[in-house]
Amino acid sequence: MIVQEDFLKKIREFGLNSYEAKLWTALLSRGISTAGELSDIANVPRSRSYDVFESLEKKGFIMVKVGKPIKYIAVPPEEVLERVKKRIAAEAEEKERTMDNLKDSSVLQELTTLHEQGIEKVDPFDLTGSIKGRTNLHNHLDSKIKSAKESVLLVTTADGIKRKASSLKRALKKAKENGVSIKIVASGIEESAKEVQDLKKFAQVKLVPNLDARFCLVDNDDLTFMLASDQDVHPSYDTAVWVKTGYFSKALEDMFSKAWK
Repeated sequence: MIVQEDFLKKIREFGLNSYEAKLWTALLSRGISTAGELSDIANVPRSRSYDVFESLEKKGFIMVKVGKPIKYIAVPPEEVLERVKKRIAAEAEEKERTMDNLKDSSVLQELTTLHEQGIEKVDPFDLTGSIKGRTNLHNHLDSKIKSAKESVLLVTTADGIKRKASSLKRALKKAKENGVSIKIVASGIEESAKEVQDLKKFAQVKLVPNLDARFCLVDNDDLTFMLASDQDVHPSYDTAVWVKTGYFSKALEDMFSKAWK
């Protein structure tokens, strides 16, 4: 059985490696079969097939029919999808519990001490870096907003405010609960938009026409600014620069104030 490589790549999104994808699709085409027959159909070495079927069984993709020779039965793809979703959710919950347990652990305390001691030795002019990829950028902004002590000034676009209403919601909520002043300026979006109304729960929001800028200023000295319009760059290549500088931050704070007025 010849299966298109593009199709196999899509199947691997189920969390399967190449051999698993080939043998599973071969079994689906037969319904029930032996390891030897399926390895021939899928062009997978017989010496590997039993290990692969054992893995597929553990993942819930197949069942083993008792008897000699051993045969394998395909689980319907709809059921497999539900099982994969449940497994991913369970793994995510387990990892989240692990991370929560680390919050109060001695390991985190030691790591925090190391970081604080190291950062004290760093020249303020060295506290700069670049962030590439929109997911990494949102994670960076999430961290900065959560750590804000006094203020957050955010300038974004119509598409940007829609993304941030989702990705930064928890961070903005926490900052507000900590007494942080939050102001957001955006351009090209209606006042009645759902995202605008959602953000108004945590921040003061103003809509300014023809403002093409993207930056976030935290506590008037921690600045993150994007290097391109979000209309002109693919999310994977969206790039920002982070810098701690009172001088440059003051200039952008003045720009923000003018836009706000």
